[in-house]
Amino acid sequence: MRDALAAAGYPERVLVACSGGPDSLALAAVAAHFARRGTVDGHPVSVAAVVVDHQLQPGSAAVAAETVAVLEELGLSPVQLRTVEVAATGFGPEAAARDARHAALEAAADELGCGAILLGHTLDDQAEQVLLGLARGSGTRSLAGMRPARGRLLRPFLGLRRDETLEICAVEGLDPWHDPHNTDPSFARSRTRVEVMPVLEDKLGPGVAESLARTAAILQQDADFLEDLAAERYAGLVHRTDDGVWLPEAAVRELPPALRFRVIAKAAADVGGQQPGYGRLQAAEALLRRQGSAGPVQLPGNVSVYRLSLAGQAEEKLAQAKQSGQPGVPRERDRCGKLVFRHHKTPQH
Repeated sequence: MRDALAAAGYPERVLVACSGGPDSLALAAVAAHFARRGTVDGHPVSVAAVVVDHQLQPGSAAVAAETVAVLEELGLSPVQLRTVEVAATGFGPEAAARDARHAALEAAADELGCGAILLGHTLDDQAEQVLLGLARGSGTRSLAGMRPARGRLLRPFLGLRRDETLEICAVEGLDPWHDPHNTDPSFARSRTRVEVMPVLEDKLGPGVAESLARTAAILQQDADFLEDLAAERYAGLVHRTDDGVWLPEAAVRELPPALRFRVIAKAAADVGGQQPGYGRLQAAEALLRRQGSAGPVQLPGNVSVYRLSLAGQAEEKLAQAKQSGQPGVPRERDRCGKLVFRHHKTPQH
């Protein structure tokens, strides 16, 4: 905890996110230790807390209320209870609950003036995250797992095992709530936790979780380096229009593959899309080979990408000129083809 707050620049006010489970309750107990002292390494600190009720299980309101009482008894102040509506999305109930929870945490931190939000993820959570990424065939970003710090979000317990959080609760005399969803086989993460990880530990020997977490730490450095390079290249290539963005086809084609895919993903995000999977990125990247269709290729988040050749650009400009009452062929022509990204708003938007 001390290391995490030091790395974050010793925020004067922090917010603990607590579900009442062993990991987040142990986190709250450790944070309360510093709250009672009022300082961390001589720097003043105060600790607030928030409990998010997702309303996904019977009795969730009672669990949340009991957790609030425990946190107040630990000395955290103020302790907020926030009830959220988990909207259905195309990314599954776990992702939808996470989005709703993070929105509630950010709102509480803004309201209370907190410079950091503490989350109770452990080394076991990190190992499960990496294993799920491997199973899904994800890229470097996914295999890099959860970051110890990302914006205001801090994860001080990423180096602790889940058993250690149970030990903290026992020492502090706390009775954590055990979420039945954590052992529900209908969730991929729960199956990984209850069925897959024990088999790996049994067949490959102890230390599998630590090795997976270490892999994430190594890949985080690689992913950060590639992301910085991609952001720099994207900033130098992107052209913005009233209805989207475009990238010069030849320049994108010349990029190394690792940067090419990331630049395409950044363009999709820039116009309001979501992170494309590898298959969709391959389809978009294939437009650069000038083989087959010029698109459009559909990307997540209602984004389409297509290749516009020099001839196509001339036709498009001529149509725009006619619409604006200025007939005639435009005098200037772009020197290369374009990779065009546009967001298509749905009735819901």
